[in-house]
Amino acid sequence: MRPRADCTADSAGGLTFDVRLTDGRATAAVSATGDAALLLRLRGGERPEDTVRLPLGPAETEGTLRAVLPSIMSLSEGRWDAYVALDGGAPRRLLPGVHDLRSLIGRVPRQGRTWLGVRIPYATKYGNLTVRSWLRWPHAEAGPLCVSDGCVVLQGRLYGARLSATARLEAHPRDAVRDPVSVPLLLDGAEPGKPDGGSGDRADHAAGFTARLPLAAVSSEHRAWDLWIRPSTGEAPVRLARILDDVPDKGQIFSYPPQRVTGQDGEPRSVRPYYTPDNDLSVRVSCEGAV
Repeated sequence: MRPRADCTADSAGGLTFDVRLTDGRATAAVSATGDAALLLRLRGGERPEDTVRLPLGPAETEGTLRAVLPSIMSLSEGRWDAYVALDGGAPRRLLPGVHDLRSLIGRVPRQGRTWLGVRIPYATKYGNLTVRSWLRWPHAEAGPLCVSDGCVVLQGRLYGARLSATARLEAHPRDAVRDPVSVPLLLDGAEPGKPDGGSGDRADHAAGFTARLPLAAVSSEHRAWDLWIRPSTGEAPVRLARILDDVPDKGQIFSYPPQRVTGQDGEPRSVRPYYTPDNDLSVRVSCEGAV
């Protein structure tokens, strides 16, 4: 039988892997030689840095070896397949074990950082262990989302950038170069018409906001619109995503009802928000009746 790895996440973004070996003799041999490692390989990657080697050492539990991915080690965005290599043998794909990801729920990035690393271990459709990684900063975290009366009302928080009186939610058509659809943000604690209460730039560590996007505004011939937060005029937009929890694939969990709207060309459309495979928030447009 192939080895399994139990994963424990910490709130800073680190992961601990406890690899359970089925052969006690192998554990003894590895303990003696120290020649054991957990390998993470970026799917589709071919560069040397697309393989990360984490040394395995004895754990407290008999028959178990431990490797640690520290929070200070960055992983490129993508899916990292997990392997175990013992005593110079060929790497073997790891099976998922029992995961403790409670510390990822409601995670709040610490202040003063220059990058945000998110790693969520999960079982692939083939039953193997893979780690989904995100590497972002600034980061716009999507929160509660309500779809009704032809509008999306979205709450969220922006980390690592200032929200000013000119902050906006932007919908960019994925398949064309054109100006985005843009709506103003209402900052938490501000009054409508006064996005930051008249105090100028907000320098909060995590600024909360609410946006209201009329779906008729994105119901043109473009089939997909990606949502971004622009903190202020002239500043680069930040992709809106939902990654600060323990769910690797939001599209399997969060499903929103379609809204029937009339497009700018007078044609009926079905429009609804959805999460991409990267957990970024987007809007899909289709002919009326399609979902």
